[in-house]
Amino acid sequence: MDAAAHSLVDLFLRYLREEKRVSEHTAVNYLRDLARFTNFCCSKEIGSWADVQPGEVRQYVSARHKDRISSKTIGRDLAALRSFYRFLLKGNHVAANPVLHIRAPKAPKRLPKVLDVDQMSGMLDAVADSVYEIRDLAMFELFYLSGLRLSELVKLDLSDVDFAAGFLLVRFGKGGKQRQVPIGSSAIVAVNCWLNVRPDCNESSLFISFSGRRLTQRTVQLRLSRWGKKIGLEEHVHPHMLRHSFASHLLESSQDIRAVQELLGHSSVATTQIYTHLDFQHLAKIYDSAHPRSRKSQENAENSPK
Repeated sequence: MDAAAHSLVDLFLRYLREEKRVSEHTAVNYLRDLARFTNFCCSKEIGSWADVQPGEVRQYVSARHKDRISSKTIGRDLAALRSFYRFLLKGNHVAANPVLHIRAPKAPKRLPKVLDVDQMSGMLDAVADSVYEIRDLAMFELFYLSGLRLSELVKLDLSDVDFAAGFLLVRFGKGGKQRQVPIGSSAIVAVNCWLNVRPDCNESSLFISFSGRRLTQRTVQLRLSRWGKKIGLEEHVHPHMLRHSFASHLLESSQDIRAVQELLGHSSVATTQIYTHLDFQHLAKIYDSAHPRSRKSQENAENSPK
């Protein structure tokens, strides 16, 4: 890059500080991102910002990706470059923005960690030491046995529980959708234990706070984290982990993805496929034993009595 190119970077940073009033931290981040791209351009013998083409920006993104830089960081790099080129376009220093349609590589979808069956049993079978730990255990049972979202749990009212039918009405699912989910026998026991000690108040919510008000999502998160530490779980436990454990354990046992989709309240089965995961070895065993042209199924057929 020539001296004029470096001067334009300085001019841009002055614009950010004096006109956009960005923090010094933000300005330093922009400088670092632009300096990195400047070095890349120098390695390609690109002399000015106007000479940069979309193909070179894609090469830069590819190089960053090969260096195992996260998609989030690459996205931030591109955002800095887009802002810089918008500034250059406004000042007629370039004729086009070569970064305009360049996107960062898609980040792999990260599934939340799951607790195994033994961990879940240990967490739910632990003894409560107070009225509000009885409440907490009832909440945790519903997370795991009914696959509830955190937002769905805190919006439950007393009238949403049908003990006779063994169902729970989720009135405020994602997208405003309602659904019925089974409670499960241990969850029924846990909720009844809570209702037997629940303080009398006018609050319609199933789960209430120390002050007799509907619990907030943050309170539930803190109580679950506290419970996990109390019983000695090494990893941080959060509500979504229990919902994911519900889906994973149920799908591994039943292989009925449509049923799990309905229970989770997913509008598309594709979401359920992303959200849950199967034990691959278990799937491989099913494939080997069931597919008519798999090696093991053929062996079984050959060894069967004639």
